[in-house]
Amino acid sequence: MRKLLPLLNTKPHAGGRSALTCRYRCGDACFHEVPNTSDNEYVGDVIASALSRRSMMRAAAVVTVAAAAGTGAVIGLDDQASAAPAGTPGTGGRPDGARGLRFAPVAPNKDDKVTVPAGHSQSVVIRWGEPILRGAPAFDPDRQTAKAQAGQFGYNNDFLSLLPLDERNRQILVANHEYTDEILMFRGYDPANPTREQVEIAWAAHGLSVVVVEGERTSGRLTPVTRHHLNRRLHTTSEFKVTGPAAGSTLLKTSVDPSGTKVLGTLNNCAGGTTPWGTTLHGEENFNQYFANGSSDTDKRYGVGTAATERKWERFDKRFDLKQEPNEVHRFGWVVELDPYDPDFTPRKRTALGRFKHEAAQPRLTADGRPVVYMGDDERFDYFYKFVSSKRMKKGNSRAAREHNRTLLDEGTLYVAKLTGDSPASQIDGTGKLPVDGEFDGSGQWIPLATGNTSHVEGMTADEVYIFTRLAGDKVGATKMDRPEDVEPSPRTGRVYVALTNNTDRGKAGKAGADEANPRNANKHGQILELAENWDDPAGDGFAWRLFLVAGDPEDPATYFAGFPKNKVSPISCPDNVAFDPHGNLWISTDGNQLGSHDGLFGVATQGERRGELKQFLTVPIGAETCGPLIQDRRVLVAVQHPGEVDGASVEKPASAWPDGPGTIVRPSVVAVWRKDGGDIGV
Repeated sequence: MRKLLPLLNTKPHAGGRSALTCRYRCGDACFHEVPNTSDNEYVGDVIASALSRRSMMRAAAVVTVAAAAGTGAVIGLDDQASAAPAGTPGTGGRPDGARGLRFAPVAPNKDDKVTVPAGHSQSVVIRWGEPILRGAPAFDPDRQTAKAQAGQFGYNNDFLSLLPLDERNRQILVANHEYTDEILMFRGYDPANPTREQVEIAWAAHGLSVVVVEGERTSGRLTPVTRHHLNRRLHTTSEFKVTGPAAGSTLLKTSVDPSGTKVLGTLNNCAGGTTPWGTTLHGEENFNQYFANGSSDTDKRYGVGTAATERKWERFDKRFDLKQEPNEVHRFGWVVELDPYDPDFTPRKRTALGRFKHEAAQPRLTADGRPVVYMGDDERFDYFYKFVSSKRMKKGNSRAAREHNRTLLDEGTLYVAKLTGDSPASQIDGTGKLPVDGEFDGSGQWIPLATGNTSHVEGMTADEVYIFTRLAGDKVGATKMDRPEDVEPSPRTGRVYVALTNNTDRGKAGKAGADEANPRNANKHGQILELAENWDDPAGDGFAWRLFLVAGDPEDPATYFAGFPKNKVSPISCPDNVAFDPHGNLWISTDGNQLGSHDGLFGVATQGERRGELKQFLTVPIGAETCGPLIQDRRVLVAVQHPGEVDGASVEKPASAWPDGPGTIVRPSVVAVWRKDGGDIGV
């Protein structure tokens, strides 16, 4: 039986999180046994194969990719022009940073505010509880109701998307609401005995928000347009449709839904993606923590507990009690697709993309117009995946085109990744020391799991592959990674960047040791992997990879910044969400900084002589995490999640006064940042 961790414990938890965050965001995932107990091969175990395939890796290292405009470009992972030699400063260009990163970096700090570079301004776009639907009241922390919350902006905002709107200076903001922390929401909250009203408020505070925002002409400020006809709230009791090859499976049927095609709610929506056809994708991540009394082996593989849950929702709705509804948990852990332009559209749970702890899902188009979606499973020693659609996107905004494009993610092939290093095992010693060839790199294979109703995994039906995707990855020997979270393809080069947040279990007794893709034991700082494949043939099974960043204190010899001089970069720990700016730079938000500073947002050049130059753009308040980065020409947006969430904090004893100052309740919020002079960010 799980024991609740004492709230007065002030020691940092996995990745530097507080005990309070561990309890409410992921159900103490890092304090339970690792769900993946398979005996898959590791990179270090197949080194002989790696050496024999070195020629394949070198061939794959130069790949043809589709640029954003659809033209071809040759990108080589071994192209020496793309990275300065280690320890060699740049010899040309502007001295103040790569284009898009020309700002004075923010120093690490522990201030209770959002700290931005000199010459920049900021404002809160929208807070938890602000009304967005017609009839919703203004937020009152002492008079909360479920009905009010269902019309108000949800709690703990994460993924953000801004979509264009054919209205002057207006855009559509879409936000995920990952989880609730009832101790910071309700005065006098009793975790052992929540009330029905508190539970129903929490149900309404989960999910997704769609709200139109209006830009101020003279700044980067955004203001919600309340009661706009496109504004929506989708939450734990909203209707979602199950689509794709597993829809209607016996494993998805419940007493309430014998069809296996209709689900109430979406849970623990973390990061996501924006599609080229104008919809948004939302990953259901730590859904396991909401379900009580798990008993099956598949429940165990997904981290479902065998006792009561933290929030006690099973007391108020039997679907959260797996003794009564054993299949309900199978209806969560999917990628959800939403059409923000259609307020009548029922969101879809896309089964073709597999079921696991989805951190995010970011698509790109192949040269022939098929979507490819990259996805990470945020768990220690779990895998990363891609889905290749069998259908092509139709251009235009006609009804026929939109209807067709809303089916693109229901047909195709789901793959899982297996990586091989190119250095002898003796050179990967778990310290993070670079091998003799100067890089952690190698080749990889995409292993097909299922295509439509056809399973490629021996002993599993297609339905089982989609619903128990983790088990399929186990069976085919996928590579166990250090918590693969956000996975983003560059819109300029097609290279794919995988944020591997941390894994302090790496190298422990009975656990996998270091390998070339995960080169540090007791890895508390994480790394970012860069992958290249033939973009003209994304269904091919070969790719090249290397580590782009190995995070931590630049003075630590176990860190690496793509060969850029380490005395010229900001310290970074625990990369989580990633996004690209208009100049092709990668922006990284962190979760659980282990370097003694608050979490923040960083930009890093991915090309040219400044490749690997990393600069901190902002930090967030006490207890907060930086989420949902979105970088436009003249504006940066971040979701400030769980501010004040530190051990011992409560509504009565707040640890933070952000965003509204002393005497007010702490509220997760979205923040916009812009240059005071109105110029482009970082230019």
